[in-house]
Amino acid sequence: MTRESTQNRLDQALTRLLAGQPTVTDGAINVSNLCREAGVGRDSFYRSPQEFKDRFTAAQTNHSDNQPEIVRLRDELGRLKRQHVEDRRKQAEAIRDLEETNQIYANQIQALTLRVQELQEQNLQLTGRIEAAAGVRPIRPS
Repeated sequence: MTRESTQNRLDQALTRLLAGQPTVTDGAINVSNLCREAGVGRDSFYRSPQEFKDRFTAAQTNHSDNQPEIVRLRDELGRLKRQHVEDRRKQAEAIRDLEETNQIYANQIQALTLRVQELQEQNLQLTGRIEAAAGVRPIRPS
């Protein structure tokens, strides 16, 4: 048998669930949600009087029979949550791929920049040799 205060919490939790006003759960009428709403362990439900358990079972049956739209919406919500998780996973994967590509481009740009500097230095050296050579005039841009 459950204590009176615990039984009152279970009754209030069942009332909230049936009214569609859950405070800590998704509102589905099941033993887990009832106990979470009441703030008690599942053992409290199983120790409650049989008439309460019968009332809960009847409420559960009637509520699900009378609420096909809610069931459909819960299923849709679950599907959307799974899709959201999958979309976030794909987005994170795409971001990682783009960051990797960006790093590759940055490395290539750095290598090309170093090569351009080497070529500019070689050009200056060759230009200096040409100017130092006897009888050779460098071509100046007009």
